[in-house]
Amino acid sequence: MMASAASAAMLSLKPASAGPASLHNMGGAPAGFPMHTRAARDSGKPFDFVEYCHNLGFGVVETRLPSTDPEAIRKFRQRLDSWNMRVIMDVPLPRTAADVAAFDAAVKTAKDAGAVSLHTAMTARRYEQFDTLEAFKKDFERCQATIALAEPVLRKHQMRLGIENHKGWRSAEQAAWLKRVASEWLGVHLDFGNNVSLCEEPSQTLGNLLPYIVACHIKDMAVEPYQDGFLLSEVPLGEGFLDIKGMVAAIQKKDPKIPFDLEMITRDPLKIPVFTDKYWVTFDDNISPLSGRDLAKVLDIVRKNKPKSSLPRTTGMSVEAQLKLEDENIARSIAWARQNLSL
Repeated sequence: MMASAASAAMLSLKPASAGPASLHNMGGAPAGFPMHTRAARDSGKPFDFVEYCHNLGFGVVETRLPSTDPEAIRKFRQRLDSWNMRVIMDVPLPRTAADVAAFDAAVKTAKDAGAVSLHTAMTARRYEQFDTLEAFKKDFERCQATIALAEPVLRKHQMRLGIENHKGWRSAEQAAWLKRVASEWLGVHLDFGNNVSLCEEPSQTLGNLLPYIVACHIKDMAVEPYQDGFLLSEVPLGEGFLDIKGMVAAIQKKDPKIPFDLEMITRDPLKIPVFTDKYWVTFDDNISPLSGRDLAKVLDIVRKNKPKSSLPRTTGMSVEAQLKLEDENIARSIAWARQNLSL
């Protein structure tokens, strides 16, 4: 039954042709299209995400290396060039010194493929992942050691790596780390909404990370209270509480060519349990300051920004219904971007 449903859902995998005006600086991030990826996997049919993004009118795509074969890479780049598209690559980082040679080869291949930057998300959700401050600090040390191994390779190939703010660090922590490393080849792949989960106002996140941004995951967010804190959900651009226009303008003032990959994730809302003890165990005044004032500010955002409609939910929906909802959310985001942003 699931295979049959997935096969039917695949009918919408090919979008309508893009409108007359392409979105040169807007792209697609794989995490923003989970239903399409799942439908393709369940049906056993290939999903060409690069072509899909091209057909949506995007001028950027975030993806993985299609192959290590030089001829395949040449054809991949040739196709991107014919569509006037830029590509951001997700490449595994070295965990130990033994992995550096493989990372070096992958970065070279990514550059041959035409990558303008690399992307990595090094953490899970901090408030779910760790039970002690010590565990968080140990993981942060792991991340720093990984980047220490990667940076010389990035410098060698002159390839920038954008480290996503992936609900693992508050923006001041990430900015202080990048300042210590002081490498032009290391920066931030800014997610517009993730740090709300760490009791940060979006303007605070942007202000701290702006000097380091090399690319973005553009999204809008909606919130509502629940028993243990608040719910946080991606919603179509223009339908949440983020100042999308202002954020994009500030980033484009820094660099007009910054890519903005759409990450409109259609899923159940995330629970941010700020009223539980576990949420707070990884925050320490000397290491990761998070004050009552920070909590009050984010709860004020929740209080003042009631969702314009019910937050998206997918639990209990059929594969076809989930895919339809994802397509609608993406289409609404693209239409809003075309009307309101200079991308």
